[in-house]
Amino acid sequence: MWKRHDGTLQKEKPVRKISSAFIIILSFALISLGGEAAPTRLLATATYLEMEDIGNPQISPGGSHMLFVRRSVDKMNDRTRSHLWIVDVKGKRLRELTHGRWSDFSPVWSPDGKRIAFLSDRDGTVQVYVLWPDSNEVAQLTHVEHTPVGLRWSPDGETLAFGMYLPVTQSPLPVTLPEFPKGAKLAEPAKVIDRIIWAYDGMGDIPKGFMHIFAVDAKTGGTPRQITSGDYTYHDPRHFWSCDPQWGHDGRTIFFAALLKPWDEVEMEINECEIYALDLESGDIKQLTERDGPDRGMRISHDGRWIVYTGFDDRNYADGNISSLYLMDIQGNKKRLLAGGFPSSPADVTWAPDSSGVYYLMAERGLSNLYFVSLDGNVRKITKGEHYLSSFTLADNGQAAAICSTPHRPGYLVTFSLGQPETLTTVVDVNSDVLKDVKLGEVEEMWFQSPDGLNLQGWLIKPAEFEEGKKYPLVLWIHGGPYAMYSVRWNWAWQNFAAEGYAVLYMNPRGSTGYSQDFVDGIQYSYPGKDYDDLMAGVDAAVAKGFIDTENLFVCGGSGGGILTSYIVGQTDRFRAACAMRPIVNYISAAGAADDPTDKYSWFKQPHWVDPLDWYQRSPIASVGHVTTPLLLMTGELDLRTPMGQSEEFFRALKMQRKDTLLIRMPNEYHGWRRPSHQILNQLYLRAWFEKYRTR
Repeated sequence: MWKRHDGTLQKEKPVRKISSAFIIILSFALISLGGEAAPTRLLATATYLEMEDIGNPQISPGGSHMLFVRRSVDKMNDRTRSHLWIVDVKGKRLRELTHGRWSDFSPVWSPDGKRIAFLSDRDGTVQVYVLWPDSNEVAQLTHVEHTPVGLRWSPDGETLAFGMYLPVTQSPLPVTLPEFPKGAKLAEPAKVIDRIIWAYDGMGDIPKGFMHIFAVDAKTGGTPRQITSGDYTYHDPRHFWSCDPQWGHDGRTIFFAALLKPWDEVEMEINECEIYALDLESGDIKQLTERDGPDRGMRISHDGRWIVYTGFDDRNYADGNISSLYLMDIQGNKKRLLAGGFPSSPADVTWAPDSSGVYYLMAERGLSNLYFVSLDGNVRKITKGEHYLSSFTLADNGQAAAICSTPHRPGYLVTFSLGQPETLTTVVDVNSDVLKDVKLGEVEEMWFQSPDGLNLQGWLIKPAEFEEGKKYPLVLWIHGGPYAMYSVRWNWAWQNFAAEGYAVLYMNPRGSTGYSQDFVDGIQYSYPGKDYDDLMAGVDAAVAKGFIDTENLFVCGGSGGGILTSYIVGQTDRFRAACAMRPIVNYISAAGAADDPTDKYSWFKQPHWVDPLDWYQRSPIASVGHVTTPLLLMTGELDLRTPMGQSEEFFRALKMQRKDTLLIRMPNEYHGWRRPSHQILNQLYLRAWFEKYRTR
C-alpha cells in the first residue's frame, strides 16, 4: 500500500501485459558485446571521461566514404572537443582529418565529393573552412564577426550559402550621456529591451537582430555577400539559432523557411512558418505556402521538380504537434499531403536518388527505423530491428549511413545498402574498448495499463549484479519535454546506477511522442495530470516483477521530468527521496522569466491574468505544503529555459517548513550541464542523496 497526500490509499497494481521478447534479444546482444569472456568489471563513474561520441555522419556523394564528427573529453580543460574523421564504407581505413585544441563540426561534402566544408572555432571564433580529404589541406574561407550556421553547397560547388545573425545597433530609446572626463571608467551601459525574447539558453543575452542568408565563394573565400535584407529574420522563428537554406536544382534559387512579418508579430506566433523562394538574380522573394500552421524542412528533389516539406495545422499547441509530410511542385503548386498520421514527426527527410520518393526516420514505441514514401503516397518500412537509428545520410548509389544505438551499446556508425537494408554493417564503434568486459544491467521492455486503461510502454534495467531472490532499490527516471520519447538508446547514467545496485525504470507517460497525436494530446491543458497516474502505474508494474524493494523507491527527472518530480512529491509519500533537476515549479513566474515564454501560454486555456487559479493549481508550488519526501534540487546558475529562481522558490518554501531539502547550483551552466566534471557531479550528488535516505 502507498498513500497519496489526499489521504487515500492505493494498492500496487499487477502487471497486465508484459513482453519478454526484448530481454531475449538483448541477451544475445550482451553475448556479442562481451565475446566469449565473461564480463569482469562494472561501469564505474570514471568511465564517463573515457566515453566518446559519434555524430553528424555524412556519406560521400559516390557512397565510398563516410565523414563524421568524433567528440571526446578534454580532461585538462574540462570540456568536450570535436574533430572530423573519415572511413571507407568497408571500415578498413579510418583516419583523423582534423585535430587540435579546438572543435571542428558541421561538415558537408561538396557535390563532387572532393571537398568538405565545415565550421571551426580554431581561431577563437567560428568560421567557415574547406578541407581536401585526399591531402588534408585546409583553407579558411571567412573572417566574419558573427557566427555562421547551416552550411549548404551550391549544385555546381562554386558557392557556400549559410545563415548569420546580425545585431541591430540602434536603440529603441536612444539617449546621450553628458561628457565625462577623458579616461573615465564608466559602468557597463544599460540594456534597453523591446522584445519578448532577449536571451536564449546556452547563449545568454542576445542583442536585437535578424538572421540573414549569406553566400561566399567556395574556392577563394573572402567577404560573404549578404543575399537577404530588411528587418526580417530569414529562418524558422521557432528554431532560434539555426538556418536551413536550400539550393534549387538550377543554382539560381534559394529556398528557406521563415515568417516574413514585422518582428512584433513574429515573436507572438508560436506555430507560424512559411516556405519562400528567393531568386538570386533579381532578389525577388515568392511565398510558396500559406498554411495556418508551420511549413518547414523543405528538401528539393534531385530532378528539380518537387519540394517535400513538413507541417501541421495550428491548434495553438506549443511543441506537442506531430508533423506530416507534404509535397508541392517547385513553383509552389499542386500541394498535397504525402503521408501523415505518424506516431512522431519524421526526421532526416531525404530524397531518393531517382526522385521517386523520400526516405525518413520514424521514432515509435522506443525504436527508430527508416521508412520510404513514394510520390503516390505508398509507405513502406525499410529497416527493422530493436535499435534506434539517427542521423540518416544517403549516397547517389543507394549506400546509406546512420548512427545506431541499443540499450547496451552507445551510438556507433553503421552502413547499409537500400538494396539490402536488413544488413547493418558496423563501421566504427568508438566505445567498444571502454565497455569491453563491462557487466551491464539487463533491460526488459514492459507494457502495462494506466488506471483509465491507456496502454503504456516502459523499460526496466536490472542491477548489473542481479541475483534472483534479492530485493533492489528502484529509481523512476522521468524524461523532459514533456513532448519527447524515451527509447532503446544507450544511457550511461542509468547503467552506472545499475552498476551501483539499483534498478532503473524509464517509461513514456501520456504526452510522450512515438505513439500518436492522441497520445501526445493526453496532457493538453492538464500537465501535470494523468501523466502522474501513468508514472505510478509504471512503478506498480516494476514492483510486480518481485525483486523491487518497496521501501527504497526513488524518483528523479530533469526539465519536464523535474516538473513532474516536484509535482509527485506533493502528491504522495511513496518515495524515500527525490531529485528535481532544472524544474519549473511556478508557471506564472516561469512564463515571465524563461527565455521563450510563449509556449507556456499554450499549456493553458486562458492567460494567467484571466484565470490565475488554473495556472497556480497545476504548478508544483501549490502542493509544496504536502511534501514529506526529502527533495534535492539541482539547477544551473545560468539556466534560462527553467530559470534558477524556480528551484529557489521550491527550496525556500521547503526550508520555511523545516523539510529535508538541499539546493545545488551549478556555476556557469545553462539548461543541462556542458562541463564533463559537472555531468559527473550531477550523477554523484544524485546517488549520494539517494544513498543518504536508503534503508538497508
